Amino acid sequence: MSTNSFLPTHKLFSHGYKVLFKKVIILDGYTDEPAGLGVPPYINTYPRLIAGAIWVVDKTIHVKYWTIDTVRSNLNKFIQEATQSDMIVFIAGPEVPGKYIGGTPLRFNEVEKLCFLLRDKTKILVGPAARYGFGGGGGTIAVERIRLKKYFDELVIGDPEIYFYESAKYGLERADPYRMRETYDLANQAFIYGSRIIKQHPNYGWNLIVEIETFRGCPRYITGGCSFCIEPRYGKPLYRRPEDIVREIKQLYNFGARHYRLGKQPDILAYMAKDTGTKEFPEPNTDALRKLFLGIRNNAPGLRVLHIDNVNPGTIIHNKSKAIEAMKIIIKYHTPGDVAALGIESFDPRVVKMNNLKVTPEEAIEAIRIINQVGSHRGWNGLPHLLPGINLLYGLPGETKETYILNYEYLSRLLQENLLVRRINIRKVTVLENTPLWLKKNTVYKLLRKHQGLYTKYRLKIMNNIDKPMLKKILPPGTLMRYLYVEKQVGNHVIARMPGSYPIAVKIPYSLPLRKIIDARIKSIAAKSVLAEPV
Repeated sequence: MSTNSFLPTHKLFSHGYKVLFKKVIILDGYTDEPAGLGVPPYINTYPRLIAGAIWVVDKTIHVKYWTIDTVRSNLNKFIQEATQSDMIVFIAGPEVPGKYIGGTPLRFNEVEKLCFLLRDKTKILVGPAARYGFGGGGGTIAVERIRLKKYFDELVIGDPEIYFYESAKYGLERADPYRMRETYDLANQAFIYGSRIIKQHPNYGWNLIVEIETFRGCPRYITGGCSFCIEPRYGKPLYRRPEDIVREIKQLYNFGARHYRLGKQPDILAYMAKDTGTKEFPEPNTDALRKLFLGIRNNAPGLRVLHIDNVNPGTIIHNKSKAIEAMKIIIKYHTPGDVAALGIESFDPRVVKMNNLKVTPEEAIEAIRIINQVGSHRGWNGLPHLLPGINLLYGLPGETKETYILNYEYLSRLLQENLLVRRINIRKVTVLENTPLWLKKNTVYKLLRKHQGLYTKYRLKIMNNIDKPMLKKILPPGTLMRYLYVEKQVGNHVIARMPGSYPIAVKIPYSLPLRKIIDARIKSIAAKSVLAEPV
């Protein structure tokens, strides 16, 4: 297909094209959004789309990739390279609050500093921060886009591959920063061309995990979706064909990628669902899922990790038999230690109703039961194949003291029923621009201040009384964990983790070479980590 066919007729200029820049710097400040993670060891889709779209036009354009962590440790070198480039592209959007071992997302005060140091250079902002404001972590109000515009020459509100394709071909002044893709044609080509950018990532060659996009948008857009979430704002989901995803993974595999996560979607069970747009919880398309996972296995035969991320518990509840069939397909082709992250958000019926959340408390428990029935058996690396993960959000409208009590009681039921949950994320909501919650940001702010004591109290209570015994069920002492990368030296011990979804931190009381691959036997359990001996 001609690349011109990717553009609408009003963009097809008759004068031909001339590349107006030859050197581009990509500064990856990392993204964490409801669908998609880009904090190391992950690399998200944005760097590949940006570089790939530029290389679709001209493969000779020099694109240099930096992460914000490498900038922090080599600031002078970065500034020198950036001042010699024609354009610096900032990727940012820590929209989902989280804590990370592998890296620290770009902070807003760093944006101000770097933009000042590069004040004479062309600077473009890409990622969810450009569309929904710059998230500052849990319990914060995002920095508004009108303020971000003071620091950048352009905020790319639309899809990055379109903007950078047009920039490279027609010049920055003729590129449209607002255009959203109507098909994946250009994006698929950009993913192929941009695959080689992974070789510039600091984690390349060891524990790098490539985040793969399967579709964009949430099927619950027809009811507005969750009050805080950005995914329904994209409108009707747009799906990538299985063969296009497989082709991208084959290319990444050829460049050395061995760890993949199908995480760039709000619900993997809704992939290619035929009744999208008519049902809030469409029926899983098991044929498409089988074609996708089998195709990945056939084209990346030596992969070491293939995981998923988000699963909508409502999809399971409203399509039980098909959801079970879909999860069995995933388990057949994935690698063990996988996590189906359930956005439950709250077990308080009042909060569920006021924020249009996905499931009632009893439905949430039932979804957890079903995933346990299908995926709790152990795999070769010592971990259960597929377990649910729970996200709980505090600060949502409707929250009272009773919310904290109810959440604790329902989590306690999981232990009483001997159900396994891989991890429980307890976070304060981030209020993002262009979401329904933005109109209630003052309410959220007051709730977070009012309930700060409750939040601290129950977070510790859950860690001690639920997280710790739950982790002991998943990894009882004596369990052998395989394929762990030594990532970090902390005092007199190292931290090792398996590449993949929500990896367990394994503390080992020795000094070991970083990046070494080890197996380890579990000795004891903490709330969020385990202590082990190398084997």
